[in-house]
Amino acid sequence: MTSSALGPDFRLLWSATVSSRFGDALRTPALALLAATLTRDPRIIAAVTVAGQLPPLLFGLLGGVYADRWDRRRTMALVDGVRAAVVAALAVAVALDRAGVLALLVAAFLLATLGTLFDAASFALLPALVPPAALPRANGRLQAGTAVAGGFLGAPAAGVLFAVAPAVPFALDAVTFAVAAVLILSLTPSPAPDVGMVARRRPVWGEIVEGVRWLRTHRTLWRVTLLAAASNLAISGLLAVLVLYALDVLRVPPAGYGLFAAGAILGGLAGALGAGRLAARLGTVPALRAVLAAQTVALTGFALARHPVAGGLALAVFAAGTVVWNSLCASYGQHQVPAGLLGRVGAAQRMVGLLTAPVGAALAGLVAAAYGTVPVAGAAAGTFALVTFAAWRSLRPTTSVPPTAPVSTPIRS
Repeated sequence: MTSSALGPDFRLLWSATVSSRFGDALRTPALALLAATLTRDPRIIAAVTVAGQLPPLLFGLLGGVYADRWDRRRTMALVDGVRAAVVAALAVAVALDRAGVLALLVAAFLLATLGTLFDAASFALLPALVPPAALPRANGRLQAGTAVAGGFLGAPAAGVLFAVAPAVPFALDAVTFAVAAVLILSLTPSPAPDVGMVARRRPVWGEIVEGVRWLRTHRTLWRVTLLAAASNLAISGLLAVLVLYALDVLRVPPAGYGLFAAGAILGGLAGALGAGRLAARLGTVPALRAVLAAQTVALTGFALARHPVAGGLALAVFAAGTVVWNSLCASYGQHQVPAGLLGRVGAAQRMVGLLTAPVGAALAGLVAAAYGTVPVAGAAAGTFALVTFAAWRSLRPTTSVPPTAPVSTPIRS
């Protein structure tokens, strides 16, 4: 998956990313299983999940600031080193039967908080490792690697390892973070600080506003961000009721749900591997419009399907489009945004996209409770139709970067 044409530094970053994702896929279900052994109160178990979801919303923009201030390679390595220590401590506590609910909440929250800084730095570092034309391919390879590590290897192994000993998934997660830290430190150091990493002591809020303002002034990138947020509204709603829809509407046997879900992962893998070719053939912005159209057709087919095979195929195509969209969005932003603003602008994009996810899930739960899951799938398809129409009307390629003040110049807010 890691083509030699992308260079040795990309292979190191790819390996580090895949290692971390494998560990995440072990830890996340293990945390839920561990919480279930400590309490049967669904509010507390849900709180552990929420503790891991809040930090990107609370600290995402702040992580973007420090991803632009600090050396990104060292920041990523330090974050993974700290995460290795946190998970190792949790593994020891679990092994000694000293891990209570409070420990799980703190660990989930702290790991997700550190992850916001890592994600911002990783997004900003990639353009320094591969040529601009290779960004779609590189992002696709990263998504393909994480899909395999998480969906096909980590997630299925988590339950088995937890059954062997509850501490094992956490211990292995700590190892994956340590390995990732060493790999990232092996990256070639930048010969000079990136623009934006030059020492400056402006207020953090001013730097956050600078990143958000840049995003708002780039017409195409801002529209892509809003379209992604609207798409996430539908995707999160569909995912919230997917298991019920599969079992009740598509008549997927409970024993076959894993296979049904694996089809979507395979679709995502195919999309990740094809993202670079699609961008090279159509151009990034035209490819984004085409992907939305294909997803609308696939989601409409999913909403109309009443058989496991037809529904599974439609969902696989939709998942492939989602991964292509994510890869091309990241590549477009990395190509357009100045190096010194990549952390903040990328964090602002993620923040806008995340804001709609809980809304979509909550609405889907309410609708499904009142009318069943079929209207949720129909509403998701209708939302994608509207997003596609808006994309074909509003998205136009941008050949130039909008002017921005030098990164070292304070801005007024």
